[in-house]
Amino acid sequence: MRRTVFQDEHEAFRAVVRGLIEAEVVPVYSEWETAGRVPRDLYLKLGKLGIFGFGIPEEFGGSGEKSFKFNAVIAEECARAGVTFGGASAHLALPATLVNYTTPEQKRRWLPGFVTGELMTAIAITEPGAGSDVAGLRTAAELAEDGSHYLLNGSKAFVSGGAQADLVLVACRTSADRSDRRGGMSLLAVDTRAPGVTVDSEPVTLGLRSSDIVQMTFTDVRVPVGDVLGEPGGAFACLADIFPQERLGIAVGAYAQAAAAVHLTTEYVRERTAFGKPLAAFQNTKFVLADCKVTVNALQAVVDQALDAFDSGELTAEEAAATKLYCTETAVRVLDKCLQLHGGLGFTMDHPIARLYADNRASRIFGGTSEIMRTIVAKSMGL
Repeated sequence: MRRTVFQDEHEAFRAVVRGLIEAEVVPVYSEWETAGRVPRDLYLKLGKLGIFGFGIPEEFGGSGEKSFKFNAVIAEECARAGVTFGGASAHLALPATLVNYTTPEQKRRWLPGFVTGELMTAIAITEPGAGSDVAGLRTAAELAEDGSHYLLNGSKAFVSGGAQADLVLVACRTSADRSDRRGGMSLLAVDTRAPGVTVDSEPVTLGLRSSDIVQMTFTDVRVPVGDVLGEPGGAFACLADIFPQERLGIAVGAYAQAAAAVHLTTEYVRERTAFGKPLAAFQNTKFVLADCKVTVNALQAVVDQALDAFDSGELTAEEAAATKLYCTETAVRVLDKCLQLHGGLGFTMDHPIARLYADNRASRIFGGTSEIMRTIVAKSMGL
């Protein structure tokens, strides 16, 4: 389908990203998956290309460009090649938070390094026993008697980019009053070099194998009061502000993976032969891919509408949830059909279709599960 969501500047940026992926990522990506993370110098290369500058004011080294469509280009190009930028995905989700909820002094300390990739960030919300119940977290920070710092204690799970992050935004309780599940939460910016910060484990995940996904523990970590983002007790409002962009990003990624799967599979069935003729010659192959193409067209329309709405400041939390729900639940069906057409090759993890399939599975879990998205949509309907 003809797209109008991207302009010349987006397509020029696409060419730069595609060139980087083809030259610097694809040839060594299997090594990164084995290592469980990308090399740190990739982040510096992304910084030099200006990829971390979107959403950051020019005075701190950013481009000042707030359009989320540049992020969508990155997602589409990574999916096209069946790769990721590892923990950079978490970093790319945080500019708005680090601009809207920081003091001038915090901006001066953090934003220049954020843009260059010299200071990588991650966010730690999920806990081993809390999952999607953000307000149910147990990690707590107690204010010292002299009011100079907090002592942070607790554990966080599935922290993308956690092992290589320099600064982790940790959602925690700073109020002893447990009756207010939302109002007693704060967001602390934790220096990962501080004593008491440890990476407990790096689970081998089904997909997103290069994303540096870890579990972290914080034991009596001293966090200066000057490293609180926003107001103490205001974390839930801050996180609620993050969620629409995060969920849109996941929806874009799911669409991009489905579109990439159709492209890969179309090329494959033209080359692969069975019973003396190309797979593309069989009616079943044609019909399956035709259905997949039509579905991808629908996904594209939903994503493009949401991108326009987000850039104009009109995408609501309910619309973001609906977009994520539809795109992630629909994309997996396309990916499954495309993998099936690859036969046994589709079951090998060194093939892009298998990586796309595995990477996509997380999209219905992180950023709020599909069940949470249904709850949000139902609530918006008055149910």
